[in-house]
Amino acid sequence: MSSSESTIRVDRFVSNLRAFRYREVMMAVATLSVIAGAIVFFPGRENVSAGIQSDVSIGLLAAFVLVAIVAGIVKGMIGFGYALITTPIFASVIDPTFAVVVLAIPPWMINMFQIGETDTGLEFVREEWLLVALAVAGTVLGVAFLAEFSTGPIVPFLIGLIIFGYVVFQFVQNFVTVEEAHHPIALGTAGFLEGFLLAVANLGPLLPVYFHTFERDAERYIGGLSMVLGTVFTIRLVQMALFTDLLTTYRLWLGSVIAVVTIVGLLLGTYLRRLEVDEDLFNWFVVGLLFLISLNIFRNTVPALFF
Repeated sequence: MSSSESTIRVDRFVSNLRAFRYREVMMAVATLSVIAGAIVFFPGRENVSAGIQSDVSIGLLAAFVLVAIVAGIVKGMIGFGYALITTPIFASVIDPTFAVVVLAIPPWMINMFQIGETDTGLEFVREEWLLVALAVAGTVLGVAFLAEFSTGPIVPFLIGLIIFGYVVFQFVQNFVTVEEAHHPIALGTAGFLEGFLLAVANLGPLLPVYFHTFERDAERYIGGLSMVLGTVFTIRLVQMALFTDLLTTYRLWLGSVIAVVTIVGLLLGTYLRRLEVDEDLFNWFVVGLLFLISLNIFRNTVPALFF
């Protein structure tokens, strides 16, 4: 797969932004929003780590930053994987609900950025309106569920099983592709479950897995995922801020800071994606990444469930 342009023209970007071109405006709004959040909600130097828990050091926060940058590179390259990488790692050290809330902000920024970068707009919404609508419904239900109940390790464990099963399926079938075979109801169901699982556990492999099987156009694949996920994370943040006590100012600040450093990885991953990439190599990378993610989820959930 390849893209028509593998270089970043800063002068062209600025010119298009001043002309209020859709792509550049979306990318700038996404980036500037988290930068503003990191500045406006800064809790003071003495409270930088106080809002997490007492045993989280500055060194551990630096490790979180590194993980976020790596996850941003992966997201920029293949269109998903940010939450799947960061959430199990963060939740193994800090409170899982805290991690789910904080890690809703960087994916919002990333997906809004990629909506602009891939030039995905209302045409996708018109074509896949059922997918978007059901993803929103699943998100609303999931946020309400998260506010009332603690899911523990069972939901991430089940998600790990789904990912692992898909990896085995693709490996056995030698990266099967079913071109133009997706059904609106099946796709909508995947979207509903994607929204619910992202809201409850910040882990949503179903839609990426579905698109990876049925959609091989890299720009549509990544742009479509970004449109759905961007909508899902927008609904999540608004609902958590207005109708629950989950999104505190400290969590909003920390999520914004993580999103700001993620921009570095996102830009690097976007550049790598625009280079010409062999499709077989891309498939091995996606499935290999999913395999490692499933192992990491099992590492964090199996001991808590069975030992």
